[in-house]
Amino acid sequence: MFCRNTILTITRYFMSREKKQSFMGGVTVMAISTVFVKICGALYKIPLNNILGEEGVTHFMSAYNIYAFLLTLSTAGLPLALSKLISEANATGRRTQMRRCFNTAMALFVGLGVAGTAAMLLFTEQLAAMMNNTLAYWPIKALGVSVICVSVMCAYRGFAQGRQNMVPTAVSQFIEALFKLVIGLPLAWYLIHAGSSLEMGAAGAIVGVSAGTVLAMLYMIRNYRKNRRPILWGTDVPESRGVILRRLLGLGIPITIGQAGMSLLNLLDQTIILGQLQDVLGLEERAAASLYGQYTFSSTLFNLPAAFLPAVAVSLIPAVSVGVVRRDHREVNRVVTTSFRLIAMLALPAGVGLSVLAGPILHLLYPARQATADAATYHLQLLGIASIFVCIMLLTNSIMQAHGRVRLPIYTMLIGGVVKVAINYVLVGNPDINIKGAPIGTLACYALIALINLAIVRGLLEEKPSYLRIFAKPVLASGAMGAAAWAARGLLARFLSGGYARESLATLLAVGIAVVVYLVLVIALRLITREDLKMVPHGEKLARLLHIR
Repeated sequence: MFCRNTILTITRYFMSREKKQSFMGGVTVMAISTVFVKICGALYKIPLNNILGEEGVTHFMSAYNIYAFLLTLSTAGLPLALSKLISEANATGRRTQMRRCFNTAMALFVGLGVAGTAAMLLFTEQLAAMMNNTLAYWPIKALGVSVICVSVMCAYRGFAQGRQNMVPTAVSQFIEALFKLVIGLPLAWYLIHAGSSLEMGAAGAIVGVSAGTVLAMLYMIRNYRKNRRPILWGTDVPESRGVILRRLLGLGIPITIGQAGMSLLNLLDQTIILGQLQDVLGLEERAAASLYGQYTFSSTLFNLPAAFLPAVAVSLIPAVSVGVVRRDHREVNRVVTTSFRLIAMLALPAGVGLSVLAGPILHLLYPARQATADAATYHLQLLGIASIFVCIMLLTNSIMQAHGRVRLPIYTMLIGGVVKVAINYVLVGNPDINIKGAPIGTLACYALIALINLAIVRGLLEEKPSYLRIFAKPVLASGAMGAAAWAARGLLARFLSGGYARESLATLLAVGIAVVVYLVLVIALRLITREDLKMVPHGEKLARLLHIR
């Protein structure tokens, strides 16, 4: 009953905003959804890490990395390609074209989803061996059904996003996150406390993921059937299915390859690291899994700053695509510049904060795994900075894709991937460095990709963005915030040392001081303008309240 009432409340909230959305309106809806999703995700993943420990988390991630890669191959680029085709047809009032685009895409999505599910269910043992972690057999098996469900769901999401309606996507994401939490976490806890192995506990946690995807898919199907009739019936003559399919694949495959790069990098990351730890350093499988788990503990937080990027990307691509089609360079520049400002204001302080307070944050989140938190501190100090470059990379990838340059992210990802693989292979295989080489490879990889992408995007835009103007003030504000956080934590630790509760309070107070310092600097340095605030709900009132011109 609680889950049902919660979903109804969230749905009504988002539906109250389901009018024609501007770019920033779409970003706002997706950002609100992302906050809900990340709260559920934190309530899921952090206790799960405490339950499973470093070895169990490695088994979980072995399955999840395979799932993410297969899912990316079947859904990453195609929903964006579909949203682009739908947005173009919607802009010109071609309703029948919209319907045929959707139906053609759905057939393709179902086929790819079936193939991905079959791979995970029929070749489970081979996939686990490929990851150098045969103990991940049952976690991989438990995730198999999710691929087909998410494939179908993403077709509906692509259709809604193409009409710049982010509400269905937002609600479905919340359903996924909520049921992952309320089913997966209790099941993992029960299995571990009942005496099951760590790999079976990881499989229990993954059952929650599968349940969430099934229920989210059912919601998207119901939403589409309820609203399709007034949208999709027109008198225009649509393109043939063959032409639409070629356009979908022409747009989707390069985007898929580009976005699959991150999933592939995660797969290679784990495979190479576990392989080097076992084959070169001579560790047993469980010992290698435990060592990799230390890196994974920090990776959970490393992914947080980039979590808000889909909220920008799913709104940015249709908005920029329409501007490009209409040759409205001013609108394209406005949307792109606003996106850069948003990312700079969010990613920089988040990355700096994670790096500066790495140790205290890990000890706060993992009270049952304090030794692992100590070992993971080094990783998070580097990965916090790397997360900033991941955000820049994802945003610039979306800008290139919206301009139709869908192959460019593939090339830059390949360059960064080669650097990452080479660094990991050399450093992790060194007994004096071993697992500490993993975050070095990650930082070098994403920093290189981000810098190359920024140069490419500048060349694509008619009105060249000033990166110095965009990033200088956020860098200054984030640096000052980081210094304040470090100083506050050090000072507070002298008065609040001894015991988990007292040290956690010192960390939370330091984070609170850092947030206040950053918000003051945002206003003092005018990091956000009145024009930016006008594009968000009640922004004009907020601008007057904060005296922003």
